[in-house]
Order: sequence, then C-alpha cells, then structure tokens
Amino acid sequence: MTVSPLAPASFPDLPVIDGVTFAAAAAGIKKQDRLDVMLAILDEGSSVAGVFTTSATRSANVLDCQRKLSVPSNGRAAILVNSGNSNAFTGKYGEGSVAALCAGVSDMCGIYVSRVFTASTGVIGQPLPHEKIVAKIGELRDAQDANYLGDAARAIMTTDTFPKGSTKIITIDGRSVKIAGIAKGSGMIAPDMATMLVYIFTDAKIAQADLQALVSQHNVNTFNCITVDSDTSTSDSLMIGATGRSGVDVTGNADFADALHNVMLDLAHQVVRDGEGATKFVTVAVTGAKTDADARLVALATANSPLVKTAIAGEDPNWGRIVMAVGKSGAAADRDLLTIRFGDILVAANGWVSPDYTEEAGADYMKRDEITINVDLGLGNGTSTMWTCDLTHQYITINADYRS
Repeated sequence: MTVSPLAPASFPDLPVIDGVTFAAAAAGIKKQDRLDVMLAILDEGSSVAGVFTTSATRSANVLDCQRKLSVPSNGRAAILVNSGNSNAFTGKYGEGSVAALCAGVSDMCGIYVSRVFTASTGVIGQPLPHEKIVAKIGELRDAQDANYLGDAARAIMTTDTFPKGSTKIITIDGRSVKIAGIAKGSGMIAPDMATMLVYIFTDAKIAQADLQALVSQHNVNTFNCITVDSDTSTSDSLMIGATGRSGVDVTGNADFADALHNVMLDLAHQVVRDGEGATKFVTVAVTGAKTDADARLVALATANSPLVKTAIAGEDPNWGRIVMAVGKSGAAADRDLLTIRFGDILVAANGWVSPDYTEEAGADYMKRDEITINVDLGLGNGTSTMWTCDLTHQYITINADYRS
C-alpha cells in the first residue's frame, strides 16, 4: 500500500508511560501474518475515560464500553482492540463475542470484567472470529512491554497507510508529566465523535470524572472537527487512561489540558492526512457567522461537499462551489456580505468576485499540499474550523474493493 503523500516524515518516538504496558499479535482475523490485535494493561488506580460514536447502529463493543464507563470501577484495567472486523451489526452473536473477549482477558490476566474494554474495527456485518483473539490472549499477556505502544498503533490499522502517534511531555511543579497516544482512521470519517479508534495514555494523576470532562471538552474541537467522506462509523471509540504514576495531580491544570488538547488535535489531523486517497490537507475556517453553530454548519457543508473536494483534487479554484456550500448549509447568510479567500488571496466579496482576483493566482494556490479556505459571513462573531481532505479517484478504488 502506498503511504499517503501527506504522512508525517516518521512515526514519533513515544515515551514510556509508567503504569501501562502493551503487546500486539497476529490473530489472522482477516489477513494472515499481520498484526491485528493489541492488548494494553493499566496498573491499579488508573482512571479510564472515553467518548464514542453516536451512531444508532453502534457496535456491541461500543455499547459495552459505554455501560462500563457509566459506572466507573477500580482495579487494573485492560484495553483489547482488533482490526479486520468491526463486530458491528452482528446481533446477539456480536454481544457474545464481546463477552467472550472480556472473559478471556479477565481469566488470563486477572482483571475484573468491568475493567476490560474492547474495540473492533473493519468490515461491518460479519461475525467476529473471537476465538482467534481469545487464543492469543496468553501470548499478549506474556509479551507485555512498556515500549510496545508503536506495535499497538500498527495492530489497529485497517485502510490506514501509516501508523499514527503523538506525544507531549510537560513539566508541572518541577516534575515531568507524559502523554502519548495512537490512532487509526482513514475512511468513514465524519464529525459525530469522528470515525476512528484513539487510545491515549498519561502518567498524570486525575480522577475519572475530571478526566472524562476534559476529554469530552477537547473532543468537540478536535476529533469532532474532522471529516474525510461525511460518513460516521459504527465503531468510533476514543479512550484515555491516566495511571497517576507520575504523582502529579493535574486536576484543573491548564498546562496539562493544553498538552492533552495538542495530542488529540495532532492525532485528528493525522487521520485527515491519511484520508483514503487524499492528496491535499484542507482547513475550512469560517468567521463572521451569527452564531458558532451557524459557523459550524457552513464549515461542515463546505468540508463535506463532493463538489468542493473534487475541485480541490483537480486543483481547480472553483470558488462558486464554496458559494454553493454556504447557501445549502442552513446557516443564515447574505450574498452581499460574504467574503471568500484562498489562504490570503481575496477571491470574492460584496456579492461578486474581487476585481483584484485572478484565476492564475487561484490555480497556483491550489497546487499546494495544504490549503486553507476562509469564509467570512459578515453577520456576527460566530466561528468554526474544520479539517478535511480532497476526494480523488483513489477513494473510489479503495472502497469499491474494501471487502475483497
């Protein structure tokens, strides 16, 4: 598989997070001889929080995790993730698969079932061969190592062309606090929690309720502000574990909140950069809306528009498609107050193309790998920023053959 041209130069050097270990294995769920299952084990006392897809057809794994996090419990914790099969829309069989996986980890690792969290990603509607995963739990337990987070990142990939990782290390009161995270995501990406699996770990000390509030807050303007193809998955899961092993209480600490936000935003951007068939990373920044909600409607309509995205793929500065997206968004808009820019290039204002704009300048700008579309509605102070990518022939190729 060809790596996305927008991929980072290399996978980051993720630090060891004291209090959590990892292992990955090849269970043969969809393909033989490739890592497709990972197990993370967190020490007793770790806080675990998460946000999940709002899809009405979410998977049995997601429903199980949501139930468990609604009644937080204590003890060691485990996160078991497989790729190759989403265990979604598989009815009672899917629920049985989750129960078998949780029981297997509990029995083999001595962890309460209430503290075992699972996720599955891949093809929808096919029974998960959970027995293949259960057979690997002993191997995963014995191979646990604090240095294997990178292997875990590779084990959860599906159509991803590169593993995604991010880290931030900060100093609070003279002591180091580490954050490291991994993600998978490439297609079926749309804001509604967003479409991916994300696992973040920190040695910070913070209560579960405070951690949950923080991750829910940051999710709004990170993972919920990305879109590749406007489709929301059945399996979206973002989980964070805080082991507390640094001894640094970060409750209410702005530096920690900022660092966590930076890691989440970096991972969200990497998902877009790995959008199926993507060749352009696109920022849609909307200002001047009546409300933030209206600004988001415009940003979402623009970022999701197949016409806008294909024009960008073809390096065509067709700004009329942006006018179309604004008009269809449902937000309040006035043609004669609308301003559109490609980066710093003024394209249209006052209901008409700018007299200083040239097609050559627009076409030259569209040749860039990273593009910013600025839209000002001229109606108020509402703002919203979303990130997307272009829509190419390769997206069709990948998804037309996804199950084969």
